[in-house]
Amino acid sequence: MKMVEAISGMTRTYTFVFDPDPEGGFVVTCPALPGLVTHGATIEEAREMARDAMEGYIEVLIQDGEEVPESDAPQVAPRFARLAHTLRAEKAATPIFERLSAQIATAV
Repeated sequence: MKMVEAISGMTRTYTFVFDPDPEGGFVVTCPALPGLVTHGATIEEAREMARDAMEGYIEVLIQDGEEVPESDAPQVAPRFARLAHTLRAEKAATPIFERLSAQIATAV
């Protein structure tokens, strides 16, 4: 069975880090998807850009026959938030952690 057939129709949910950019907007990364970085001027735009980047990232993984990472556990976002709060300087802006989902399509 091909990789696309094996995972098609599944939903993956990952934790995204929306880090306030000192120059404005948000820089978005996803620890489960190494190299995924995007930006949005507002939190809404950053979410939209993150979803688009996630879908494109997963599409490339499937096209290349690579494994799509499993979804993050629901408790990952609160753990990341606690860790970030602990590691941040007192006056630094606190990142926002959100879980976003992507439906993996059959036709890729």
